[in-house]
Order: sequence, then structure tokens, then C-alpha cells
Amino acid sequence: MLNTLSVVIPALNEEDGIANIVERVLSVKEPLVQVGVDNLELIVVDDGSTDRTPDIVASYPDVVLVKHPVNKGYGAAIKTGFREAKGNFLAFLDADGTYPPEFFPQLCVPLLEDGADLVIGSRMAGADSEMPLVRRIGNTIFATLVSIISNRRVTDSASGQRVLRNDVLPTLYPLPDGLNFTPVMSTRAMHEHIKVVEVPIPYKERLGRSKLSVVRDGMRFLNTILVTALTYNPARIFGLIGTSLIGMGILSGFWRTIRRSPAKREDSLLVSWFAGLVLSAAGVFIFSAGTLFNYTVSLFHKRPVRQGLFGQPIFEKPLEEYFGWIGSGLAAAGGLLYSLYVWRRWNKPRNEVAPWFVPASSTILVLTGLQLIASWLLTIVLSELRDRDARVESDLGNTIY
Repeated sequence: MLNTLSVVIPALNEEDGIANIVERVLSVKEPLVQVGVDNLELIVVDDGSTDRTPDIVASYPDVVLVKHPVNKGYGAAIKTGFREAKGNFLAFLDADGTYPPEFFPQLCVPLLEDGADLVIGSRMAGADSEMPLVRRIGNTIFATLVSIISNRRVTDSASGQRVLRNDVLPTLYPLPDGLNFTPVMSTRAMHEHIKVVEVPIPYKERLGRSKLSVVRDGMRFLNTILVTALTYNPARIFGLIGTSLIGMGILSGFWRTIRRSPAKREDSLLVSWFAGLVLSAAGVFIFSAGTLFNYTVSLFHKRPVRQGLFGQPIFEKPLEEYFGWIGSGLAAAGGLLYSLYVWRRWNKPRNEVAPWFVPASSTILVLTGLQLIASWLLTIVLSELRDRDARVESDLGNTIY
């Protein structure tokens, strides 16, 4: 089987640099043959340019030109190019000359030799880079976020030079039409467990004004990364937030207790304890909500979404299977605490104990316990619904385990 690489270049008002990048891409035909890629197809998608960009591209007979009558967006242009592509390998890079097409042969090697599905040209993996400091910091933050929520290492989640197998597109789609196309692709790839390889590439800052807004597009990147991750593994994000709140709550009560001064009023210490209890209860609520979201998402994916908050299960069973016992214990502790409080106030009223602390705390314990019990029951129901089709097939003898 002959291997063909289809390179897509989205272009919007790039008359000053489009000829240079087209000629650079066409010049890698021979190096591609040397690594095992037999043919090169170059597709330029003009995304509603108002300058001479499409006319310049049309002057190259070996280039396929596709025009958008109006501007549809960076991601939309790449997807249009993918639909026109005939190659079994797909690639894309920007039209402004910031990415090096000369590295396409190196990017294709992992596809040919290592069985990779997606190869990302990483600007952050050690090669020479002229990326401005602000964008470098932003890309580091986004890559770290994707790595944490997917439990897979990535150094450049927003790189605009990539090579991938044509047959993985159905797994990666849908992808957005805007500049957030690349971080969403990275996030989906990490959660879909396709094989991703990063290859260091040099990067040059473009001449002229960039179309990327650091603040606006940065916030869009962050939003889409989180939303995409939530459609795969909500418990990791909710779990990290919930665990952090529980930790803050414990530290709040513990720190104030050991730092207690005789000059401090008793009410001050009780307020600190109560604040810690509220933070911990909020953390438990968010953590359990994330678990429920995971089971809901698993109904769509028709498979268990995750095992363990940090990639591997901490306990022999998923933590949500203990929610019933933990919730019952908290609810019982809250009820017992309130009963003792009522008994004491009835028999030996003492003004030195603030009347608000015990009933308020016991109420929080009871409600938190009921929340965990309800979450436990819902996870049982959702897991039954998730596994229903597989169990039907097994009972009918269509599936062999």
C-alpha cells in the first residue's frame, strides 16, 4: 500500500507569506519518500481572504485550492481540507511560516515505525523556539492542565503542526471551528487512548500581527479543554477540586487548634472549626457529584470511564462503593451529636458552650451523609444501565469473555 501525506494549510489574508510556505511544503517530497511516504498532496483552504492569497495559491498547479466564501474559522478550514484529502496520513500547519514543514518527514516516522496515531510537533520539547514569554507560559499551563486531567504527559497541547492517521478522525471528531481546534484535539486524543507521540520542532514568531489574542483565545482554550475533559472524565476534575476543599477544611481546623492562644475567644476557635467543616462538606459534595457525572458520561461511552482519581485505584474497589457506609456513618454521627447536645442542654444548660455550633455542625454532618447515601444509590442504578447492553449480549451468547 502506498502512503500519501495530505498537508492542509488554512489561510486567511496571508498574501505576504503564502508562496513561501507553499514552496517549502512542496520541497519536502523527496525527504518524505526517503522515510516511506510515497506521495505528497498539498491543500490550501482559503478561509474568506480579502487579499491576493487565493490568486497566489491558484498559480501553483500542484496545489489543491479550496475556497470558503466567508470566514468560517481556523478549525473549520482544517476540517474542510481533511474532507478533500485523499491521503492515508493527514497533516496541517499554519500559513504564516512559524512552523517548519521541513520536519514533516520526522513527524511521519512515528506513524510508520512506532504505530503512532497522532504525532504532535512540540514547540516546548527542547528545540529552538522564538515563542514570546507570555504565550510560552500560557502553553505550559494548558499542557500541564491537559496532562493532569488526562493522566498522560503532553508538552504542547496547542501546537499547530501535526500528522495523524486518516482513520482516527472519527474518534477525534467533533472538533471546534475556531483557534481552539488544536487543544481540543489534544484533550480528546489523550482521553480516547489513541497513541500520541511528540517530536521536538523549532518555532519562529510570525512577522506582522498575530491573529491570536492571548486573553480572549487563552480563556477559550481553557474553557474548551475543561469542557472536553468533563465529557470524558468528570470525576478527575471534580475530584481534584473536592479533595482540595476537604484538605483546606482539615487544615483550617487543625491549624487553628494547634495555634490556639489563651487570649483568643472560644467563639473564634469554634468559627474556625465550623469553617473547616463547611469546606470539607463542600468538598465531599463536589467529589460525589463528579462521581455521578462519571457514571452518566459512561452511559454514552458504554464503558467504565476511569479507575481512581490519580490514574490507578487507591482502594481495591472504586471509592464510590464505600459512599453508603461513609454516608451512614456521617449521618449517624451527626444525629448522635445533636442528641447529646439536646440532652446536655436539657439537663445541664451551660452558657460557656456556644448554642449555635453543635446543632449547625450536626446538621451539616447529617446532610453530607444523606448526600453520600443518595450518590451511592445513584451510582448503582447508573452502573446497571451502563452495563445493560453488554450483559444482554453475554446472556444471548453473542459475547465471549
